[in-house]
Amino acid sequence: MNRSTIQGMLTIKQLGEKAGAGEIETVIAAFPDLYGRLMGKRIAVDFFLDEVAGAGMHACNYLFTTDMGMNPVPGYRYASWDTGYGDFHCVPDLSTLRNATWLDRTALVICDAHELDSGTLTPIAPRSILKNQLAATAEVGVLPVGASELEYFIFNEGYESARSRRYQDLKHIGSYIEDYHILQGTREEPLNAAARTHLASSGVPVEFSKGEWGPGQHELNIRYADVLSMADRTCLYKQCFKDIAGSMGLAVTFMAKFDEGLAGSSCHIHMSLWDPDEKKNLFSGGDDSDPAAVSDVFRWFLGGWIRHTAELMPFYAPTVNSYKRYQSGSWAPTAIAWSRDNRTAGYRIVGSGKSLRIETRIPGADINPYLAYAAALASGLDGIRNKIDPPGEFRGDIYSAASLPRVPATLRDAVDALERSAFAREAFGADVIGHYLHFFRTEQEQYNRAVTDWERARYFEQI
Repeated sequence: MNRSTIQGMLTIKQLGEKAGAGEIETVIAAFPDLYGRLMGKRIAVDFFLDEVAGAGMHACNYLFTTDMGMNPVPGYRYASWDTGYGDFHCVPDLSTLRNATWLDRTALVICDAHELDSGTLTPIAPRSILKNQLAATAEVGVLPVGASELEYFIFNEGYESARSRRYQDLKHIGSYIEDYHILQGTREEPLNAAARTHLASSGVPVEFSKGEWGPGQHELNIRYADVLSMADRTCLYKQCFKDIAGSMGLAVTFMAKFDEGLAGSSCHIHMSLWDPDEKKNLFSGGDDSDPAAVSDVFRWFLGGWIRHTAELMPFYAPTVNSYKRYQSGSWAPTAIAWSRDNRTAGYRIVGSGKSLRIETRIPGADINPYLAYAAALASGLDGIRNKIDPPGEFRGDIYSAASLPRVPATLRDAVDALERSAFAREAFGADVIGHYLHFFRTEQEQYNRAVTDWERARYFEQI
């Protein structure tokens, strides 16, 4: 998993050579915000090479306290009008430097947020939260490996058109369920093929794309990697897709549930633990021919992951819309249980031997990947430390099982559980959890104040 050997990745020397040849003129230096969106600056390549690559840059700390509309939200301890909304230090992680071939003569690097006074990682920054959990896994002597499976809907009109119509009556690029459907997939190839090509040439290796269980719904899978690389790749995947779609007059959405009558869009997460030299999957029980052969590390990681699911749910389902995806018979889970190769389970065990892994089907496509992977690692590591066994395997239709613990029904319920969680404060720190409680509650409160089209259609005339 050496990043430097992956197509599209760049060293500083290679960036200088490309700049000298006129192949690169701009470097995007960006970091993920609380929603998982990339924020940052476009920098002239010469200035990046001379100054920013070594010294970093500054950005306003309000960017970790805004709502979706970029409005500063009061009530955060980290930054506010009272503190003057100062700067933090963006430090380029040069191991993430890459071509961004879907943009004209552009490279991209992901930055870490550091505090100006101490030089330490900004604790509430999503990438910092994941890096802190990765430090904990290193102490245990394991390397977490993951893969994200993102789904999305494609629309045959652009973002500006969709916005002007208030996202109503949009024209899907397909007209029927297209799961594994080659004919409909062919009609969507201009976008999907471009995304596959540009991701692969920009340091995000691609496996395949396929139709999904909705009209104009597709999935594109990228190659597994160490968990930090995978979180970075997931962010870049969304950015690349939206940029390309916009250039084609199309739109894609990663909403968890775009339409109540259609399947939601997931981001299934696959994870396994390896020894640091990447030669052995520590989940394997040692018998590649026996799919039931698993290690104690596997059992304990699964046990911890399951035990802490409900109390960390906002990290897997961060919006009000997220919870509308959890519907019986919709391919999204409704209960917290595990099973082997069973798509009704919240946790599905896949593969055997070297390919043995745990897939959680709980996260939606709207996740902030840094937070989702951090929550998974914190939970699994607690399972290993405390030797937490998982509940027994459930076999059959989990949708019809009445006795299993359920996925929280709303963001409000999930945030209440996070607030009660002593484990969350222990794993992430009280200040971090306090920051995100305010973030998630702000999202809920803004929804509570909104008057929706559903309310107008139901009450305008009949009430």
